[in-house]
Amino acid sequence: MKKVLVTGATGFIGIEVSRQLAERDIRPRLMVRRPVRGLMLRNLEAEIMQADIRSPKSLRRVLSGIDTVIHLGARAAFEPYPRLYPSIVKGSINLMQAAIEARVKNFVFGGSLLVYGDTAKPIDQNTEPSPMSGYGQAKLEAEHHLEEMAEKAGICFVSLRLPHVYGAHSLLFDQVRHGRVFFPGRGDNKFAHIHVIDAASALIHAAENTMPGIWAVADELSCTWNDFFETVKTYYPRLRVMHIPQKISYIGTRILDVLFGLTAQPNPYPSGAISCWNLRLPVVPGTINQSIGLKPKFPTIHEGIPAVLDDSISFYWLPSNLDRL
Repeated sequence: MKKVLVTGATGFIGIEVSRQLAERDIRPRLMVRRPVRGLMLRNLEAEIMQADIRSPKSLRRVLSGIDTVIHLGARAAFEPYPRLYPSIVKGSINLMQAAIEARVKNFVFGGSLLVYGDTAKPIDQNTEPSPMSGYGQAKLEAEHHLEEMAEKAGICFVSLRLPHVYGAHSLLFDQVRHGRVFFPGRGDNKFAHIHVIDAASALIHAAENTMPGIWAVADELSCTWNDFFETVKTYYPRLRVMHIPQKISYIGTRILDVLFGLTAQPNPYPSGAISCWNLRLPVVPGTINQSIGLKPKFPTIHEGIPAVLDDSISFYWLPSNLDRL
């Protein structure tokens, strides 16, 4: 792995992948769709180039001389499948076709656990996908196309199906910073999690070790959202979690779906998000080590969440509950 292209480099996970690559003295090529977004990456030792995965012509230039692709660029939203298809499915096909023409050797895809739909049984390598959302459906379809194209071209293809990825700059912790989280449901469904540092490390590790396959990855402890927020409150006791009944949340977001459907702008609170937040998606402990041989830096949320809060200098600190023990 000498010359790496990262798509979605200005996204939450993409920035961390780019940072870790730069720290390893691998000067990555970072693909951005809008030049102004590239300003977010100006402090990294990296090459920044403009392209759009929906434009095959623009991809040929950014893939010149590249041997490894870490593909994270797509419309990351819980929108209906038709809105997601152009970037997640068609855009990924465009990128793989350009990678084939550029003789790329390794292709790593940032997949999603949402391809599994809803399952109370912990996910392992034998769990069959059954998406229940447009995002999960689009990710699974893209994955199938990429795997098939890579196999025919002799490219090593890896897809890591990521769980909820959290970190100081995630949308969830943006709410936490304001001291209040609105959760659409009871929060008693088990979900898998992973710190963004470990998610990025897993993607890079998969690229470095050329291990073809499709893997579900997560940290060592799947837990309910209520447990997740209680852990946050242990270190940030002023946090308030407001549970909004799922039906009421759905009605409100459906209205927003209609209004934003009249524009070209994505709905920041789509109705599809309500069902996704309430899915059960636990993962068998130890999967990340068994699948790709990586030991996470933050094995569970109990190590990861304090690290996130330490990284968030904008938090207004009150004494931790632990200080009262």
